[in-house]
Amino acid sequence: MHLSRFPRVRLAHLPTPLEPAPRLSEALGVDIWIKRDDCTGLAGGGNKTRKLEFLLGDAMAQDADTLVTQGAVQSNHVRQTAAAAASCGLACEIILEERTGSTAADYVGNGNVLLDRLFGAGIRTVPGGTDMVAELETTADQVRARGGRPYVIPGGGSNAIGALGYVDCAREIVVQADDLDLEIDRIVTATGSAGTHAGLVAGLAVMGADIPVLGIGVRAPKDRQEANVRKLAHETCALLGHAGRMKDELVVADCDYVGEGYGLIDDGVIEALKLAARTDGLVLDPVYSAKAMKGLIALAGQGRFEGETVVFLHTGGAQGLFGYHSELDGKL
Repeated sequence: MHLSRFPRVRLAHLPTPLEPAPRLSEALGVDIWIKRDDCTGLAGGGNKTRKLEFLLGDAMAQDADTLVTQGAVQSNHVRQTAAAAASCGLACEIILEERTGSTAADYVGNGNVLLDRLFGAGIRTVPGGTDMVAELETTADQVRARGGRPYVIPGGGSNAIGALGYVDCAREIVVQADDLDLEIDRIVTATGSAGTHAGLVAGLAVMGADIPVLGIGVRAPKDRQEANVRKLAHETCALLGHAGRMKDELVVADCDYVGEGYGLIDDGVIEALKLAARTDGLVLDPVYSAKAMKGLIALAGQGRFEGETVVFLHTGGAQGLFGYHSELDGKL
């Protein structure tokens, strides 16, 4: 697994800490450690920064001058992409999908959206349900028409190049665990656009590290989510020169904690936000990491992790909390 073969722009503060969560562990009756990918640094941190290191490397190798990407209105990926573009002297065009249907002033103008504007990105908003792949190509064509050289990044930075960031994270976790004499029984992470989940599975498979990964779904149903992750994990292994190394049974998603839909919060999400904050001072986000924590809490209560040491991958996104002020007000 020789990642230096791939172009890379160093953007993240790595390695991120792998640290115990003693009070959360006591509350749930499970030995929980936190992989702090909320501490990657760029634009406040988050998991997309690892992916963007390889995506920006590819963009620069292709002499691109404009990044083009998309996400939901409060997208953490979009925020980090806009910051990465600024840090590399590139323009950035983003398309925001009104995926949740919220028109609250804080949701459409605060949090990640405010930061997108601060980083100087061009922003276009489209209704929920829009064909976002087609919108990316439309925007890329507009950039070409004015003489620019676009580099299109899929939602979440989730293609095989982006997933290399989480191949590297898998290596990092194993090295840290060895240094700590820590035997990890399971990694739990949010799974959405699939790149983080797929990269972890591919990286662990290529290394021969026998650590199961459980993805807690934030959007799609189980069959579709697992299919997306499997496909991308196979593509990532092939890119690494290890096609066939990843076995399909390694991809496991639990999508019972999505609630009413992507980006929509409920009492379980709020309780997860509160528990993480009030035990070990962890600030989660309402869209990804709190839904993953909601699932972790529920599964721990069912005895799913009895006797295990679990690493919870904190994907960041606390900046999005400010877009949910009106929904959280009076509930914390």
